[in-house]
Amino acid sequence: MRIQHITIDCASPYELARFWSTVTGWPISAVDEPGDEEVLLEPPDPAMTELLFIRVPEGKAGKNRVHLDLVPTERTRDEEVARLTAAGATVAADHRTPEGRGWVVLADPEGNEFCVEQER
Repeated sequence: MRIQHITIDCASPYELARFWSTVTGWPISAVDEPGDEEVLLEPPDPAMTELLFIRVPEGKAGKNRVHLDLVPTERTRDEEVARLTAAGATVAADHRTPEGRGWVVLADPEGNEFCVEQER
């Protein structure tokens, strides 16, 4: 088995996909447009799991039961946190330690949590 999509329920699929396109650098599918019920982010490698954003009527309630842990590849963790908060994320929890270890829990514009880990 292979995981095809990680699906994120949301109120505004295209707008949230634009935010996550900024996070990942992955483009929105050329067939998707504002107002669509489903919007796909296409990873650079077709073997990778895609991110799919689907419109749902109910809002987010409570903490995510599943979330993404992201590791920076081109910047430091702290640079990524600054970049993503400038793009619309909010800091939900900060678990950085004085010696530089740890992670930051961010929330996307619709409140879905994700973590930015320390760079490798």
